[in-house]
Amino acid sequence: MSEQKKVYFHVVREKWCKGCNICVAFCPKKVLELVNGKVAVVRPDDCIGCRMCELRCPDFAIEVHEKGGEPSGPDAANHDYDLPPEASNA
Repeated sequence: MSEQKKVYFHVVREKWCKGCNICVAFCPKKVLELVNGKVAVVRPDDCIGCRMCELRCPDFAIEVHEKGGEPSGPDAANHDYDLPPEASNA
């Protein structure tokens, strides 16, 4: 039985990224790179969803979500990705 590969997308808050390179260094699949001093998702299809970039980012500048597994509920469409994750009390 063949399983369908999970696909992930990244939310990058460029205003918060200070270009520390931590997320790039911890990514096991080299999905991320620094471009003009900010993190960029250069190989999104290679992402395995380990979330090491998200977990290690000291500034909460990156999030990883499974496609098709986006947040659901009454406020999902109104989620403001410019706010820090701790500011949202959904």
